[in-house]
Amino acid sequence: MAIIYKKLQEGEIRQELFLHFIRHQTVVKCWRKENDKWVIKDDPFIDDWSEADYKFLVFCLRNTVATGGLVCAAFYDGVLKGFVSVEPKLFGGDHKYLDLSSIHVSEDMRGKGIGTALFRAAKEWAKAHGAKKLYISAHSAVESQAFYYKMGCAEAAVYNQAHVEAEPYDCQLECKV
Repeated sequence: MAIIYKKLQEGEIRQELFLHFIRHQTVVKCWRKENDKWVIKDDPFIDDWSEADYKFLVFCLRNTVATGGLVCAAFYDGVLKGFVSVEPKLFGGDHKYLDLSSIHVSEDMRGKGIGTALFRAAKEWAKAHGAKKLYISAHSAVESQAFYYKMGCAEAAVYNQAHVEAEPYDCQLECKV
């Protein structure tokens, strides 16, 4: 069975869409910036979403679409297995960033190219909407960072302070579109 990629409309984004989506991630090591140098530190935890987290996610994704942004989803056998979202407002002056606000692949489907396909779709959409770069406030887990660097990301030239304040342990990245 093939994976189907689809740009979602606001009305399609409902909590039931995530019924079989597995956010779970066991994190052991994370990147941390110490004295202006990036180092890998032990920081074991389990990252998972609660019912309230899914409710907030649905609100955010619906808002992204309602304000003109992108939400693209990957379905396998009719079940959501990945999604990406890009906000519509340019920022960062000459850097012309668009915010890649989320990208997630269900735990049972990681390593099958879904994240790569969704990231490429986000880059194409961002370029078509006037961006020079995607901005990503990215999970600092070693595995997450490996994915972003494989996609061509680097540390952001200019940090978005709102992201830094909201998620101080995230790595602030950019990727040319």
